[in-house]
Amino acid sequence: MEARLNYCPGGTGPELAPRPAPMHIVLFGAGHVGHALVQLLGSLRCVVQWVDERDELFPDETPPNVQVEATDTPDAIVDAAPPGAWFLVMTHNHALDFSLAARIMRRRDFSYFGMIGSKTKRVKFERRLLARGVELERLAEMTCPIGVEGIVDKAPAAIAIAVCAQLLVIASRAASCARPAHATPRTSTS
Repeated sequence: MEARLNYCPGGTGPELAPRPAPMHIVLFGAGHVGHALVQLLGSLRCVVQWVDERDELFPDETPPNVQVEATDTPDAIVDAAPPGAWFLVMTHNHALDFSLAARIMRRRDFSYFGMIGSKTKRVKFERRLLARGVELERLAEMTCPIGVEGIVDKAPAAIAIAVCAQLLVIASRAASCARPAHATPRTSTS
């Protein structure tokens, strides 16, 4: 784990604080939105496993933090992902999306699971997940549709921006919850 200096207001000087590990994002889908999202994620502090069955859709070059995984067994990637992984499902195939969703929901150690789709798709998937034994309260852990609210543009770049913004907001909230509480600054009584 990398360390960095933090200056705390009211403190006595710099403190050595661990820098959190970068997000490990597992992105399923090399379509137009996947391509747009990889360009954005390529400039952020994260590691991206970019997974698709269709090898020909991947570009010849990707950002240094992106690892291409052309595989006929994307479900195995779900199982091999590290604890705390961030899963993004945006494939070309609803059956594959559901298979991945069911596999991801069996895990209890992911940081985020988002899937591209409509509210109707979510309702259908919820019904099917419940029938396969996923507990009702766990369905809240699946974000579908993905992306920050208010962006209605359906262009791949707009969807990618909305998704990336949502990931950054969630990561920022998680980081602020994980920070240790610091002593309150002393105030003068004079």
